[in-house]
Amino acid sequence: MPVTRLTLTDFRSYLSASIAPGPGFVLLSGDNGAGKTNLLEAVSLLTPGRGLRGAALSEMARQDGGGGFAVAAMLGDIAIGTGTQPSAPERRQVRINGAAAAVNSLGEWLSVLWLTPAMDRLFTGSAGDRRRFLDRLVLALEPGHAHHAARYEAAMRARNKLLAEPETADPSWLGALEEAMAEHGAALHEARLRTVEAFGGRLDSTGDDAFPRASIALEGWVADDLATALAANRARDAAAGRATHGPHRQDLVVLHQAKHMPAARSSTGEQKALLLGLVLAHAELVTERRGEPPILLLDEVAAHLDPKRRAALFERLDSRGQVWLTGTEAALFEGIGAASRFHVRPGTLDPV
Repeated sequence: MPVTRLTLTDFRSYLSASIAPGPGFVLLSGDNGAGKTNLLEAVSLLTPGRGLRGAALSEMARQDGGGGFAVAAMLGDIAIGTGTQPSAPERRQVRINGAAAAVNSLGEWLSVLWLTPAMDRLFTGSAGDRRRFLDRLVLALEPGHAHHAARYEAAMRARNKLLAEPETADPSWLGALEEAMAEHGAALHEARLRTVEAFGGRLDSTGDDAFPRASIALEGWVADDLATALAANRARDAAAGRATHGPHRQDLVVLHQAKHMPAARSSTGEQKALLLGLVLAHAELVTERRGEPPILLLDEVAAHLDPKRRAALFERLDSRGQVWLTGTEAALFEGIGAASRFHVRPGTLDPV
């Protein structure tokens, strides 16, 4: 469901700000550095994780503020809030309708997808970047994915710490951690596979001249007896300082279907179009599966598209739920009809 009100307190460049966007396009224009992306980041924090920048929570608090921040939103008559206290700047708190809730429970209320300029290097970047992108796609379809990801990471960190001190490591505790990694790792792998398979079917039925079809596959670790493999690899993992086997080693492989070419070898324009096509197709899949469209956050996307692709993007997004778009000039949104329009200045929002 759309965000009907967003309120920020001591968040990034905002001392205090509040907007009431409509259910369709939300257009944010303003100079570079005015705070447009900060608004998108605030919306992205209404889901599990560290938001679209992946930043430390302490970095999100306003520089001249008290050390904490708050992001509050209304989803119709549902109130969601998240933020930190000055006394615990890295401990995120969540409230839903006034009651304390787990961070991972946010995925049950809201589905949010985003594209930022930093993601333009997704296909040529690290496997970790692509894996995190895939997990965001999975989370939009299966909110419980966040729980398994958090438990897997926690068990893996604890195991790495024990392996770094082999003379005091308790073998039974190591075994328990490896069993936990196996349990939650299997859930991660299966959810990723389900998403890739469902997503692949959606991609096969979509695509056009503006957004070419992509093929995707999951590569790297394949399901095995992970607990046994981890136990056998303790010496190697201790030397490496990390777990060398498991679903955290998987990668999302993307191909340009028509050219039978890895996305990483496609032109910059083609990579941008492929990435947009992936996000649009996934948004349609989420709408089909969850019965309502996800919120889309598209940061500076229009500026990097030629007029033909820009028009095709706006047409495909029309009536697809709430879509937040940023741009340095309002002219970039030419062709969009009804919308909530705001001009952003440092620390200030003005309806247009």
